[in-house]
Amino acid sequence: MAGKPLSIGLILFCQVSAMTLWFSATAAATALVADGTLSGQQAGLLTGAVQLGFVAGTLLSALTGMADRFDPRRLFAASAIGGAAANALLLVTGFDGAATVALRFVTGMTLAGVYPVGMKMAAGWTQKGMGLMIGVLVGALTLGSSLPHLFNAVVGLDWRTTIVISSLCAASAAGAILFSGLGPHLRRAARFRLSEARQAVLRKPVLLANAGYLGHMWELYAMWAWIGVFLEWALTQAASPLAAKSGLVTFAVIAVGAIGCVVAGMLADRFGRTTVTMAAMAISGACALLIGLTPALGAFAVIAVALIWGVSVIADSAQFSASVAELSEPELVGTMLTLQTCMGFLLTFLIIQAMPLIVAASGWSHAFATLAIGPWLGVLAMWRLRRLPEAKRLAHGRR
Repeated sequence: MAGKPLSIGLILFCQVSAMTLWFSATAAATALVADGTLSGQQAGLLTGAVQLGFVAGTLLSALTGMADRFDPRRLFAASAIGGAAANALLLVTGFDGAATVALRFVTGMTLAGVYPVGMKMAAGWTQKGMGLMIGVLVGALTLGSSLPHLFNAVVGLDWRTTIVISSLCAASAAGAILFSGLGPHLRRAARFRLSEARQAVLRKPVLLANAGYLGHMWELYAMWAWIGVFLEWALTQAASPLAAKSGLVTFAVIAVGAIGCVVAGMLADRFGRTTVTMAAMAISGACALLIGLTPALGAFAVIAVALIWGVSVIADSAQFSASVAELSEPELVGTMLTLQTCMGFLLTFLIIQAMPLIVAASGWSHAFATLAIGPWLGVLAMWRLRRLPEAKRLAHGRR
């Protein structure tokens, strides 16, 4: 099997490729909403179905301990190929019907065997630089999530091509991950007891780390799901010709977050997890509060604030995962990360579905301001974690 550099490269490639499934239909649906084929509520339902599917998949994984009991490469491969198949079936069903929602739900379930499993595999290759390692991996996730918007924004590329490309990417990930090696710090549980996992997740330091993560997730996926629609509106309000290229701007806003993940990972390993997460959430919360007012200032202000938001909204994500990994027992890391993502994505489903109602009530000028609530509560949770003695386990004592 491959050594450390090649294995890490394979994990990153496979994570990017497989996670294009997440937003493939969302990117395609953005164009269908623009031409009136789909309503905003229907598009939100498709995104929400992925969220609920992911919650169901992570819950099943946590209850059975799959992430800590089986070879993660095989679990990743089986999940990626299943997701590719479910995504490809959209070519048959189209986007109007219950079958479409069901397929997106199944896609979400399969990704429960990709995202947290990939994080566990990456964490298995390092201890001292865990923040950077998982930061790079979440950066890969961010890049993968942005690629469908790029596919969809290319001239002449319709929604069917977007679906085909994302399915091929996921299928290639299923094959490539089998050639990666397992790191020396990866532990497989000899047995799994749900009671032990429950006790671990209810420990105060883990609870606070997860509370910070939930504040972060309140904002993140609602922003990613609706930023494309918002940017088209905002650039139109600003009378900018870039309104016709809002898909490319959306790609840039989401993709630039990959840089934030890597930089935040390096900073967190050096200055502490709680320091970096609190700073990132304070900045992203401010962007959420202000971005709806930027069209009056012109297209430059819209794009500038959107890019800053794109960097800060995801920069802290990996550090919550690294915190839970450092605060948990080695043989339970996979299950703890799976439970964390399960709770986070259940929350994202609720806020994503609420956004069309919020927009209808307040308009885009104020809709995103509601997302600022989450990160600011997350700052409070991480500040409380920082004060606990157990916080010394974070980033080798840097809290």
